[in-house]
Formats: sequence, C-alpha cells, structure tokens
Amino acid sequence: MKRREVIAGLGACVAWPFVAGAQQPALPVIGLLSARASGEPEVAALRQGLAETGYTEGRNVTIEYRWAEGQFDRLPALAADLGQHRVAVIIATGLTSPTAARTATPIIPLVFLAADDPVKFGLISGLNQPGGNATGVNLLTSELTTKRLELVRELLPAIGTVAVLTNPRSPEAEPQLRDLQAAARTIGQQLLIVNASSEGEIDAAFATVVNQRDTALIVTNDALFISSRDQLVALAGRHAVPTVYDRRAYTASGGLISYGTDYLDGYRKLGIYASKILKGAKPADLPVEQSTKFELVINIKTAKALGLTVPPSLLARADEVIE
Repeated sequence: MKRREVIAGLGACVAWPFVAGAQQPALPVIGLLSARASGEPEVAALRQGLAETGYTEGRNVTIEYRWAEGQFDRLPALAADLGQHRVAVIIATGLTSPTAARTATPIIPLVFLAADDPVKFGLISGLNQPGGNATGVNLLTSELTTKRLELVRELLPAIGTVAVLTNPRSPEAEPQLRDLQAAARTIGQQLLIVNASSEGEIDAAFATVVNQRDTALIVTNDALFISSRDQLVALAGRHAVPTVYDRRAYTASGGLISYGTDYLDGYRKLGIYASKILKGAKPADLPVEQSTKFELVINIKTAKALGLTVPPSLLARADEVIE
C-alpha cells in the first residue's frame, strides 16, 4: 500500500468518532398549558394544525404538555416549569392559563385559545394589532351563553326554573354568569345558581337541582366540567334533568343538547399559529382570529329517554342530530 493511502486511511479513522458523536440540532419545543385534563381529540387537532404547516411531533418539533386537571392554583408552577424547558412558544387555553404563562414567562411568545375577550382581560392591546408577544384565537364562548338559555326556553317553553352550574373558583365564571342573569331578567326567567369546584361538589350541586321541581340545567364553560363531562352526563340522565352544554363532546357522550364553538377547529388553529411563530413570525403581527364555526348538536336518543319531544324548528337548525 502506498504511504499516501495509509495516511488517508488513518485520517478517516480519526475523523469518524467526531462525526458519529456529533450532536444533532435540538428540536424546537412547544409548551402546552391548560387548566383542564388531557384530551386526545384536542391534542389530535393541534397536531393537525402543526402538520398543515410542516411540523410533526417527534420528527421536527417537540411538545411539552402541562395539564392542571381543573386545579387552577397549579397553573403558575406549571407555567414556570415550561419556562425552565426553554420552550420556543407556549400555547395556553382558556383565560387563566394564558395569564399564568404571561406572568411566569413574559418574554416567551404566547398563543392563546380564549373563551372571552382577550383585550378585556389584558392579554393583548387589540384584536387586529395584538402588540406585545401574544396572539391566538377567540372562541366567543361567553357571548354564546345566553343562546343556551334561549335553547332551553325553546325546548321547554313552560320551564319553571333554569339552574346554572358554575365554578366560583374560575375567573371565567363571572362573565358567563353576568350575561345569563342579564338575559334572564329581560325575559323574566328564574335562575338557580349552583356551584361546584370539585367532582364531589358536582354531585352535591345536582342534588340541589333535583330538589327543585320543573328544572332544566345549563352547564357553563369550565375546565373542571369539561374534564368531568362523563360524570355530568351520567347525573343528568340518572336524575332526568334536561341539560344544555357548551360543546359537542358532551352530546357525543350522551348529553341532550350542546351549542358552542367548534373547539377542535380552535385547537387546529393554535397549531397553525404556533408554526408561524416557529418560522419567525412575531405574535404582534398576527391578528387574533375570531371563531366563526358554531355548532348545535342534539342527541335524539337522550331526548327520548327523558320523554322530551324536540321541536321541528330546533331540529331543522341542528348541525348534527345524534340518533
């Protein structure tokens, strides 16, 4: 073998360990912060939005999930933990989660899924020009609360009392309750406010509702209630309480009627916005997207079990009827 070939071979042997041991560039990390318990449909929708813009979890992006499971006091610590993981952007759902993220990690870009006006709660300075480091999607959930009262009245015109299940520990409860009370005063409808901040208190709240005669129930938008939807639907069926909810997940689980925003589409949009920020866009330059997809879902099987006849006019407006 020629001396030149021997030297070249030795050089290749020396270089190989450095090539083999070289570290691959770290994947960008997205943090997801939510007051609710984990939900696979929502996560799937988020991944769909990421995929539409070129990102796949585990291949070219990592997601750190933090779920408070209805315990709002855990959010500040969970947000701080995400900050320690050096996430590139934080996705936060509801109103309490974005506030916790903003406080714990003020310089990390934030994409929120808000149930109420994000300007009013100080997350951004304007919908078209958010300013600062936050943007996202406004689901208009609170604005739809009074529509659910109208649904109860249309389904049960002679109803005596409409109970409202709310979580007093949630800052999102007050605006929903305020709007409902104002609408009820306008039409002369009597409301019964029942509170629950834990699964055990949900049982006690239903006992209060059942003790009232001729009562229907509206379940407000809340992380605890979403996480406990099977419990809520089971109690409503067991005690024959006609109940209106804020999202399809309840009616899919056997609830009577739901009316609200298409939450899964909202999560998909979160993925799209997070992708734009990973690619260099600034939150201040991304207008907040207002939700435009609303869905009325009626579970006819549940209506029959409750002995209710759903008016044809209501059925005609339904986006989905579950047989």
